Amino acid sequence: MRKVKNSGLRNASLALAGITLIFAVASESFAHSGTQEEQDACTPDVFRYCSAQIPNEERIVACLNRHLAKLSPACRSVMSGGPATRKSREAR
Repeated sequence: MRKVKNSGLRNASLALAGITLIFAVASESFAHSGTQEEQDACTPDVFRYCSAQIPNEERIVACLNRHLAKLSPACRSVMSGGPATRKSREAR
């Protein structure tokens, strides 16, 4: 039992690290770093569609791009550089 808990904590830690790093890689294509709001927008979609890619941030970004049509509106906007992304850039 303890191994399962430790494994679960390890996986959760890796997932959070991967999600945090997603936007460091994605920022190259967006020409800005991911804000907390942008990370929050895509976290559920990362777990839903791309959990097998965690913690490899390049593969997560590629996975999100492959599933663009299925993403939540907020994450789709972040990934495509839409209004939510522009709004967060303007707020800085």
